[in-house]
Amino acid sequence: MTSKLCVGQFAGSHGVRGLVKLRSFTQDPADVAAYGPLVDDTGARLFKVTLQGKAKDLFLAKVDGVTTREQAQALAGVRLHVDRAALPETEDDDSFYHADLIGLRAERADGSLYGTVKAIYDFGGGDVLEIRVGSGALEMLPFSKACVPVVDVRGGRLIVDLPTVVEAREGDEDGNDGDDEAAEDGGRGLEP
Repeated sequence: MTSKLCVGQFAGSHGVRGLVKLRSFTQDPADVAAYGPLVDDTGARLFKVTLQGKAKDLFLAKVDGVTTREQAQALAGVRLHVDRAALPETEDDDSFYHADLIGLRAERADGSLYGTVKAIYDFGGGDVLEIRVGSGALEMLPFSKACVPVVDVRGGRLIVDLPTVVEAREGDEDGNDGDDEAAEDGGRGLEP
């Protein structure tokens, strides 16, 4: 498990007095500032943040030492982290932080290795796991009960039930069954 977790990101400036727009990644969005000082990706910069209000789905925040629009704008894109120890422990085996999934062994139901979880994303349609499979390729799987019926953080693994399209791709090393071109043109070979 990682010692730091990303809880938010600065998203630009607001006004001329140094307020910063802040995107929260915490379950309760207002908790982004509740766990103490925040640090950047490297841990080199420390930010003391006080929430001042909201603008659409972003918070407006006062950051100690930031007093101008230019200083606030310079923070745009900075991801904010807290120490893992500052966050509450998960309540049960079905609760975990997304960061807990990174590095877990992805296994099939029979216990065979499928790969290792490299990242988790949310592109707007739900969470997606990025898994590096044995060949070195990356696969993206929906992080749903149907595709990932078991998450065992303490055991260091999760079970994947591959969608049909991924299973079909695995049967052929080049990613197709060789009949794609013939099927597309009614069974005739394509002309060069």
